[in-house]
Amino acid sequence: MATDPVMTRLSEVYAELPRGERAIVRVLLDDYPFAALGSLRALADRAQVSPPTASRLFHRLGWDGFADFQAAVRDHAREHDRSRLREFVTTAPREEPAITHRAAEELRAGLDSTLAAASEPLLARIGGLLAEAGRVWGVGGSLSELAADYLVRQLAGLRPGVARVPDTAAARARVLVDLGPSDLIVAYDFRRYAHSTAAFVRAARSRGARLVLVTDAWESPLADQAEVLVRLPREAAGPIAPLTHEVAVTELILVAAAGLMADSAERLETLDALTAELHHDLPDSP
Repeated sequence: MATDPVMTRLSEVYAELPRGERAIVRVLLDDYPFAALGSLRALADRAQVSPPTASRLFHRLGWDGFADFQAAVRDHAREHDRSRLREFVTTAPREEPAITHRAAEELRAGLDSTLAAASEPLLARIGGLLAEAGRVWGVGGSLSELAADYLVRQLAGLRPGVARVPDTAAARARVLVDLGPSDLIVAYDFRRYAHSTAAFVRAARSRGARLVLVTDAWESPLADQAEVLVRLPREAAGPIAPLTHEVAVTELILVAAAGLMADSAERLETLDALTAELHHDLPDSP
């Protein structure tokens, strides 16, 4: 099915736009196409910018105004619906595996882009922060928390003082009260950006904690808080939001960190020995 040219155009220019216009694009992409179908004022209010700022965006992108932009969105939506109907009518059940084949190709392309985005200097800088921090805290949203948990589980084998940010407000407050400049937050924040992640990170930054942010090409609202920013593509495997990209870049970060920790190999050997010793007395954890 054809790519939506409106979404493609918004995505392509996002990084080049002024902050206010980027906020408009972020709202549109987060809730596309519905955010585009209300009034200009409603869209501006959601992005917390003025209507003239929103209006400038659409002229900058080549539309004659907001109404022209909305017409383009509606036109493609109608064509999208017609294409889906044709596909449903003409595709026999025996052709179903082709869907997963296309999803695999999209996932592979997204993974290639992810690995290209994780440059050696970027990984080395993050690895250095992970090695030097007094404590490391991982946090993510409703799905990306799985990548944060993966980071924490693996990194805890390489060094002490690693934990996942707890889920409840009271527990997070207990973490915040002791945070300082020696603490490092590693946050995963993707569309739709998690308010709870933003609230914790901003509070942590106000107490001097440093931030490594892994986000998408449209950037989390926390981008201006990050000491190191990792932008990943978000090509989907069909309708499924990809976690593979986040885990892949996390593994590269862990490799970079391990190379800077002189005693990580010895620590892992000790952990293996302790695990084997305890295995005789305790059941394995799930």
